Amino acid sequence: MQRVSIDTMSIPVVGWGPGPNPRMVRSSGPFYRDTRMFRRLQLTYVVLCVLGVGCASNGYDGRIYRNDELAFRIGPVPESWRPIEASDALLAFRDDAGKATIAVNARCGLDGDDVPLEALTKHLFLQFTERQVQNQDLVRMDGREALRTQIVAALDGVSKRYTVYVLKKDGCVYDFLHIADDASEMRESSFERFVRSFSTVDSAS
Repeated sequence: MQRVSIDTMSIPVVGWGPGPNPRMVRSSGPFYRDTRMFRRLQLTYVVLCVLGVGCASNGYDGRIYRNDELAFRIGPVPESWRPIEASDALLAFRDDAGKATIAVNARCGLDGDDVPLEALTKHLFLQFTERQVQNQDLVRMDGREALRTQIVAALDGVSKRYTVYVLKKDGCVYDFLHIADDASEMRESSFERFVRSFSTVDSAS
């Protein structure tokens, strides 16, 4: 299985919007820069999986995901989705018929408290070019406010359509991504139902 070292990739960073984000300018220092880079590399790696690079996932029994840090309930998984390996995503699936990839990422104790949802979403796409935000709104998920964004963006010249949810809860940040070649309301509705089924559970239970 082919693998790629994302730490050595050289991809230009292009600003999102006409000018710098004031919150991003104020939030400086080694810890913040390390957190931003961690999130950039996560999404970059998932997209490389979409582009055909081999990528691993575990801890999911079909309804509940659990690791040493967190646990959550999500699903059921649509029949048309098959699990794929994505070592930098907690869960990843491929919808072959819909030509789409679905990924779920989460981490705790890094940037869950002091970074706004909009900034967390922007950080996911700092490695991308030709970004066009098509829609962005706040929604309710698991009793909290989440940010849902639809954006078209390119990585290494390959353009994809992304539907992204970013949620903060109990010191953890959750990213839910639908990555597709083009728009399809039917395919995205399956993703929306999958995401809206999300709820955290006690990691010790």
